[in-house]
Amino acid sequence: MYPYRYHRPGTVGDAENLLSAGGDARPLAGGMSLIPVMKHRLAAPSDLVDLAALGELVGISVGSGTLAIGAMTRHATVAASETVRDTLPALAALAGGIGDPLVRNRGTIGGSLANNDPAACYPSAVLALGAEVVTARRSIAAGDFFTGMFETALEPGELIVEVRFPIPAAASYRKFPNPASRFSIVGVFLARFADGAVRVAVTGAGPSVFRIEEFERALSASFHPEALAGLSVPPDGLTDDLHGSAAYRAHLIKVLTEDAVAECG
Repeated sequence: MYPYRYHRPGTVGDAENLLSAGGDARPLAGGMSLIPVMKHRLAAPSDLVDLAALGELVGISVGSGTLAIGAMTRHATVAASETVRDTLPALAALAGGIGDPLVRNRGTIGGSLANNDPAACYPSAVLALGAEVVTARRSIAAGDFFTGMFETALEPGELIVEVRFPIPAAASYRKFPNPASRFSIVGVFLARFADGAVRVAVTGAGPSVFRIEEFERALSASFHPEALAGLSVPPDGLTDDLHGSAAYRAHLIKVLTEDAVAECG
């Protein structure tokens, strides 16, 4: 690692001030992505701003048809929460399948979203559910938040405070994981809402999470796996690597979407 200055602020305001003070300060949430990158000397932040003492960023609550989760809430907490299991079980299942026990007990939802790894699980839930990513400055709609590979709409020094998920009528997350990392080779989050509208978001298959509007239209008209008959996902632009070709990922997207529909039905 390169040398850096370490800070442990007691409030969100103090954390934002430290991150905006100059240099290349980086927030430290669970550290599951940042610390390995630093150990391999692929990043050299001038300052680390540890968010672990910010208890105001931890918690899960339900109100007005929305499930709210604080940014520093651990994956294991989301997976074990009775509140999440009762209101949005697909999200609890998603959190329970992230990485290994170490990752689940250290990693946070806010850190995952801010990092926006192309194969991370949470972005698919945020996009499919049309969630709001709330920072200390503003609220960002899911469709505006993810802007590219490891890129988001967050401005320098801006911290995620909370994520607000609309509660759907039904939802399912289906994932084909890398057997070593448990990252998604392909992951599909499907949400069906009370008005019959369906949203389908895919992670692991491209540079960033994305929706499949053709599938959404077909399933909104007829919520059955057979509604996808004759439809396919073009492989153009999908990830093509040693874990799976673009064509293979395109096939997996449809298969996992059909599985998700069957589970919700």
